[in-house]
Amino acid sequence: MDSKVNFMKRKEYIPQPFDTSDVLLPGDLESLIERLARNVHEVWAEERVAEGWQYGEKRDDEHKRHPCLIPYDELLDSEKMFDRNTAKATLKLIVKLGFDIVKR
Repeated sequence: MDSKVNFMKRKEYIPQPFDTSDVLLPGDLESLIERLARNVHEVWAEERVAEGWQYGEKRDDEHKRHPCLIPYDELLDSEKMFDRNTAKATLKLIVKLGFDIVKR
């Protein structure tokens, strides 16, 4: 069965991430957020390149081209913000689950 048809037969997916709105990250984690965001981008880019993707001015799934296959420092601020939000949400979940983040 076609995956699109199979998807349509399922109930509507409603994302339910952990509620971390009550978690306040200490200010000293700001530099960690940026380092994690940079790594999130690098991991994403490495996976795309391994799948045969290359840089392209416009996203083109058929030809595997993506405008974000560039170094993190060259990304638009909106793209960096996506990576920062991912990093921040991950850190907040770690804290919410009871772990401490300690620099050694």
